[in-house]
Parts: sequence; structure tokens; C-alpha cells
Amino acid sequence: MPAQENSVSKPALPERSAEAAAKRAPPAEPNLDEMIAQMVMVGFRGLAIDERNPVVRDIRERKIGGVFLFERDLLLLPPVRNVQSPQQLKALTASLQALAQTPLLIGIDQEGGMVNRLKEKYGFPPFPSAQSLGSHGDLSATRAAATLTAQTLARAGVNLNLAPDVDVNLNPDNPVIGKLERSFSANPAVVSAHAAAWIEAHHAQGVLTTLKHFPGHGSSRDDSHLGLVDVTQTWSRQELEPFARLIAAGQADVVMTAHIYDARLDPQRPATLSRNIIGGILRGELGYNGVVMSDDMQMRAISQYYGFDSAIEAALGAGVDILAFANNLDFDPEVAARAIATVKSLLLSGRISVERITESYQRITTLKQRLKIV
Repeated sequence: MPAQENSVSKPALPERSAEAAAKRAPPAEPNLDEMIAQMVMVGFRGLAIDERNPVVRDIRERKIGGVFLFERDLLLLPPVRNVQSPQQLKALTASLQALAQTPLLIGIDQEGGMVNRLKEKYGFPPFPSAQSLGSHGDLSATRAAATLTAQTLARAGVNLNLAPDVDVNLNPDNPVIGKLERSFSANPAVVSAHAAAWIEAHHAQGVLTTLKHFPGHGSSRDDSHLGLVDVTQTWSRQELEPFARLIAAGQADVVMTAHIYDARLDPQRPATLSRNIIGGILRGELGYNGVVMSDDMQMRAISQYYGFDSAIEAALGAGVDILAFANNLDFDPEVAARAIATVKSLLLSGRISVERITESYQRITTLKQRLKIV
């Protein structure tokens, strides 16, 4: 899509506060199409939205469950995406929520350090990396950084932080975790303690959090954005410990899967598509019954090896509740419509059951009941 579509030449959508949207009469019981749509979250283009933007139809008519925000568009020059200033971001999220009958999950990767969508150059405060916080060992400092992060997100209308990263830093040369300073520590107990402080601070500000990347990406040698990541020789069960502790403490709002492959855990499929890993380890062994979100289904670890339909079928069969399409490595304005149509087709063919959709819908609804839309 050409870069000029980030600008708005037609009249913008009517300005209606998210609070007004939340106070509308509750919608009627959802039909199956709407339940499926709640299982889809997508990225989109635009600092503001108008009627031409595909995300408007996705929210208002298809009733998707949520959206992702990014600072940069990887396919455009200039790489403008969704973030320009605190005021602009607040207006954007309010206009998105005003379209929705059911409050949207509005997610962003705001870990701090190098994974930081809200940069100082746009008028946001500085945010330290998880590694810097963990290395200092001061939980009060982590809590303070997380409070500032969560306050910033809440003021901007963002209700889901795709953080903390609870990967254990077993390979400091890991190009997508260790090298980017995303892990609190190589010690699972330290990761757990700092992640707990991070989550508590977010909850105090009404912002939900996401544990990632299950069952652990910290030992990998490769980047799943670019292709298959095989951790068969490097993954260890200590990478489960932060997930286990936080789930047991009732601090897991959402768990995001990793696109990693471990032949010892599942000889056939990567974690996002694995019933053994999601159903067996996460749901069974760790006792987690909350929302499971896939990592971006357009990442090459999935898209290079599985077709669109087969990847969705496997993810749902594994136990994924929210299908994530960041729409940044690739951009498809119809990706939400395609995903919904794929799930409907799987239902009609009997490859996915109505009960499976209802199960995910109920988990998502329970999560959204905790949202504060202000």
C-alpha cells in the first residue's frame, strides 16, 4: 500500500470517546461469526483512521477482537505507522474504541530498551530494558519503571502490553532475545520476581500484560521472524519456571506462544501449532486456563512452512485463543477477513468444533471484563 495512505484527506471519523463507546447498551448475544472475529487481532496502517481504512470495517462490521500498534512500518518509506505523539496516539485509540461494540484489546510491544514503540523522539519518557533492570536486582526500580510504562500506556488508551518477556537468558548471543536485552536474567527465579513486579505495576494502572514466549525462547540461536528456530539441542525445562510461577500466582493475563521447534516436545510442529506444548504442557502441566495468543502468524517460522489455512487450523487445534497478524512483515488489508473465513470453513467442514470456538470466546470475554476503558 502506498505511503500516502497514512495521511487523511477525507473527513475523519466522528470523534467519540472510548468512554462513550463503553457506556453504550450491551450488544446482543454474539453469533458464531462474531465469536470467531473476537479471536482475531491485526495490525493496521495509519496515524489516524477514516472510512477508507480497512481496519474500520474489521472493527465495526466484522467485530474483530483487537489491534496491534507499531511505531515503524517495515514495508513503507517513510516507515510511518501508528505512533507520532502522545496526543495523536490517544486520539487514535479513542477513535478505534468508538467503533467497537465490545471493547478492543489494543496491544503494543512496550518492553523498554530496544523493544520500545514509544520513543523519546515522539514525546514519551525513556524506558529501560529488562536486562538493565534485572542486572541491578532492585525490584523497586523495576516496579517504578513498569509503573511509568503502564501509566504512559493507560493515558494513551493502550490496554494490553505485550510484555513482560519472561524468557530466560540462557544464550546471551541470541539475536532476538539476549542481544536485544529483552530478558531480565539467566536465572529463572530472578526473571520471575522482576516479571511479577512488572505485572503488579501494570495491573495497578488497569493495563493487562502478556507473558512471552512460551515455552521459552531464551536459549535459541536464531530469529523466528526470519525462519525456523530449532531449540532441540538448547531448550531446557528451567525455561518453563517463570511461566509456572506466574501462572500459579494468578498473574498471567495472556500467554504468547513462541514459534520455536523442539523435537523432544513435539517432533512434528513448532510450539504455536503444537497440541503437545499448548494443550499438554501449558494447559495440562502448568494448569493455565487463560487466553493464549499466538506470536505473529506472518513470521517466517510459520509462513514459510505452513499455508495460511493449515497454520490457523493447527493453531486452533493446539489451543490458541487469539490469532495474531501483525501485518508488518507482510501487509494484507484483508487478513482479518481471510482469517475469519478460514475458521468458518474449518467449522463447516467439521475440522474445528463449535465448542472449540466457544471455549476461546469465553476466555477472551472473561479477559475483557477486566478492561478499564477511560
